[in-house]
Amino acid sequence: MTTLDAVTKKTINEPTREAVAAKEWVRLAKEQGLTLDGPNGLLGQFTKTFLEAALNEEMTEHLGHEKNRAPDERDDTNVRNGTRTKMADSRFWYC
Repeated sequence: MTTLDAVTKKTINEPTREAVAAKEWVRLAKEQGLTLDGPNGLLGQFTKTFLEAALNEEMTEHLGHEKNRAPDERDDTNVRNGTRTKMADSRFWYC
């Protein structure tokens, strides 16, 4: 087969993994009586879940550790939200 034959010959497109997964999600949503759009629909739930997972992964990569897991050099587990234990009387810091 020549190069021209390879270009002009029709090929059957295999569905991507994403397309197969999306089709399965739609099938399951319909099976459960879930609408595809709207505030409580499949698209809204999927978008929320996807964005939360992506943002959590980005934060983990940025900070260098998993959520609720302090690096070995710290004993505090509340490290993701940037807060520290408050001092007994912090008013002296603002004198």
